Amino acid sequence: MDSRSIRKAFLDFFESKGHKIVPSAPLVVKNDPTLMFVNSGMAPFKDIFLGVSPVKFPRVADTQKCLRVSGKHNDLEEVGIDTYHHTLFEMLGNWSFGDYFKKEAIQWAWELLTEVYKLPKDRLYVTVFEGDAKENLAPDNEALEIWKKYIAADRILYGNKKDNFWEMGDQGPCGPCSEIHIDLRSEEERAQKDGKELVNNDHPQVVEIWNNVFMEFNRKADGSLEKLPAQHVDTGMGFERLCMALQQKRSNYDTDVFQPMIQFIASQCGIAYGKVEKTDIAMRVMADHIRAIAFTITDGQLPSNTGAGYVIRRILRRAVRYSYTFLNFKEPFLYKLVALLAEQFDGVFNELKEQKSFVEKVVKEEEASFLRTLAGGIQRFEKYIADHKEIEGEFAFELYDTYGFPIDLTQLLARESKLNVDMDGFNKALEAQKNRSRAATAIDTGDWVLVSEDKETEFLGYDQLETEVHILKYRKIKAKGKEQYQLVLDKTPFYAEGGGQVGDTGVLENANELVRINDTKKENNLIVHFTDELPEDLTKAFVAKVDTDKRRDTANNHSATHLLHAALKRVLGDHVNQKGSLVNEEYLRFDFSHFAKVTDEEIAAIEKIVNEKIRENIKLDEQRKVPFQQAIDSGVTALFGEKYGDFVRVITFDPSYSKELCGGIHVPATGQIGSFKIVAESAVAAGVRRIEAITATKAEELYNQQQAIVNEVKTLLKNPKDVVKGLENVLEENNRLRKELEQMIIQKASMLKDDLVKKAESINGVNFIATRVDIPSAEAIKNLSFEMREKLNDLFLVIAAEIDGKPSISVIISDSLVQDKKLNASQIVRELGKEIQGGGGGQPFYATAGGKDASGLDRALEKAKQYLS
Repeated sequence: MDSRSIRKAFLDFFESKGHKIVPSAPLVVKNDPTLMFVNSGMAPFKDIFLGVSPVKFPRVADTQKCLRVSGKHNDLEEVGIDTYHHTLFEMLGNWSFGDYFKKEAIQWAWELLTEVYKLPKDRLYVTVFEGDAKENLAPDNEALEIWKKYIAADRILYGNKKDNFWEMGDQGPCGPCSEIHIDLRSEEERAQKDGKELVNNDHPQVVEIWNNVFMEFNRKADGSLEKLPAQHVDTGMGFERLCMALQQKRSNYDTDVFQPMIQFIASQCGIAYGKVEKTDIAMRVMADHIRAIAFTITDGQLPSNTGAGYVIRRILRRAVRYSYTFLNFKEPFLYKLVALLAEQFDGVFNELKEQKSFVEKVVKEEEASFLRTLAGGIQRFEKYIADHKEIEGEFAFELYDTYGFPIDLTQLLARESKLNVDMDGFNKALEAQKNRSRAATAIDTGDWVLVSEDKETEFLGYDQLETEVHILKYRKIKAKGKEQYQLVLDKTPFYAEGGGQVGDTGVLENANELVRINDTKKENNLIVHFTDELPEDLTKAFVAKVDTDKRRDTANNHSATHLLHAALKRVLGDHVNQKGSLVNEEYLRFDFSHFAKVTDEEIAAIEKIVNEKIRENIKLDEQRKVPFQQAIDSGVTALFGEKYGDFVRVITFDPSYSKELCGGIHVPATGQIGSFKIVAESAVAAGVRRIEAITATKAEELYNQQQAIVNEVKTLLKNPKDVVKGLENVLEENNRLRKELEQMIIQKASMLKDDLVKKAESINGVNFIATRVDIPSAEAIKNLSFEMREKLNDLFLVIAAEIDGKPSISVIISDSLVQDKKLNASQIVRELGKEIQGGGGGQPFYATAGGKDASGLDRALEKAKQYLS
């Protein structure tokens, strides 16, 4: 079976068992501080397992894009080295939310594998949880007995807590699991050693292909377990490994999932795959990593220097390093794999084909940038080894951290130069960085404490800014050393951060106390209110009041963002798509796909359209709970990388102008925005531009400031009719006078030559001059120095001066002294520069230094003579 047929068979099978087939969620996780990326099939359903979202379908099946490159589930360093780990992989899964349990899950798993896929039963093994006395967890004898109906008892193995008790993280839903493993070794290998001895022992041909997790418990912050209110089934089958088994390959990379890309890479670099281990690893790394890079960019995460973007940049750079070092790709190449990938997943994950050109351009520019960095790092390495007999750990870490060198590349370069690398020093520096990173992001979260009935929060913020509320539950958190509390209310007018819009602030108050709400966020579908102090009486009713000024100004900027998006499409073209946004009460920031700087003329046209729409005072047309497909069919703008539900909210400002899916807060009519002004346009990443803009009172303040500046300029210019022409005249006159002054200074400097010759002192055959001059021009001093060099043989000249109030030293030396007496102006001026609290450099025959302390100039001149003693 080819990979398409394998995937389809899985989904068709579970659809026949009453499962709703749902699309893959975006890779980039929002509203969950514990995850950057979806790292397992269950992650998109986490809120259901936690009980904070209702169950829409009790039975679900899907193929989910997953990424494992950071945190607890981190496979990055194994990728490409072995043959069965990946950064991005597909997880085929079937789910039961309080519906069926172990009996059906096991029965269907066996039926699919042996009757539909027809995998040989004598190559399969299963594991069940052996129990754990420390946690008072009994062996999973229920699963054991069910399995005995389908497979021989000697092929059922007990697994320990590490292998057969699945946990989402340090906290959250968990439970025993039953894994299915397959032995893909040859008959000869199987005859020599029983496969059961290799299960869960990292053998590349005896691998787990399916894990059935039976969610029964919740892990609390104190480490204890409590029973979940309902039992769930969470299964995950690695698609790539399943393809390896069904296509009878010895490696995931030998299947049709990866081979088209690998063979393309091989043809382009002229190196056959399957011949040399190092080049094979490089091709596997490239074929794997481009999947993670492409799909993550497609789902809205661009490479960057922080957070999730930094993870993607690391993956991309790892691929480039391998291609550069082992396959000799010195120009961008990785981006050429995007088209192959888009065709391969056409009809499965269509979003990549829809954004193919954009993804290609982002990847190509990132590659080109890193190749320049890589070349710079190699130059840095070559310069370093000229003065060192060992690669110090700090320097190896600098190459790793600044230039993206993996330590094995540094070791390779070191071996070629017959040098050792201080690995202890490198590891120490690396661990220190990890500790800093962990400390910066560490969040200590306590368990939720229930105050009253635990139910879903009703959000009233679209229609109300204050309402009576009760606290449902709370917990204490500690982040960056600061203690805070999180409150969950029965209902709330506070908007939780989302879609680029910041969360509301405000207060909870009653007759006895006032509690400030500093922020509002969503976490796994919970609306969480942040406060520094816990209310004294949690059981009493409060009135929740939103900060109305902040809400109004934020709404102005959010609605203006929609008007801006539509204007960008009109002026720049339909290729414009939102790639990120930030909307708060101060300003709006909008990132969008576009491959050229937005010109001043285009910015003026965009502003004109937006302000026209504001003056039209278009009323907001808000539609809630619109069926998703109905909204899409109506021509609404939807964002790539967003996870939309079955029902959506549609925000329209004139159906012919702006119609978007959005959950944010908006103005009742565009006239409230007042005015719109773009204040900045810049590049964010390859193919992504950023516009920053202000509205309403902030725009008015800017206009007033600019008018005040114009009025002041007019006054200074004595109120000319044409201010610009008047300013041009002043600048022209200033430039003319500056040039005349410079010429006078140069002439003055030239007239000093004869005086300097008289000051020459013959020391050991050298004409030595060290003097201060009153010449406030670096260019004039340089000209004077070179004229003196022509006038006197064997010259060692040091000139000190103050230029624009700062001390300056210049040193010029005749070529004969550089060659015969080994005098070096660059080294000398660096030492002299210390006397004026500065430094400098240059060439062996001419160098300059600047500093902060003019009182040290005379000391520097005295010190210069020491070089001739």
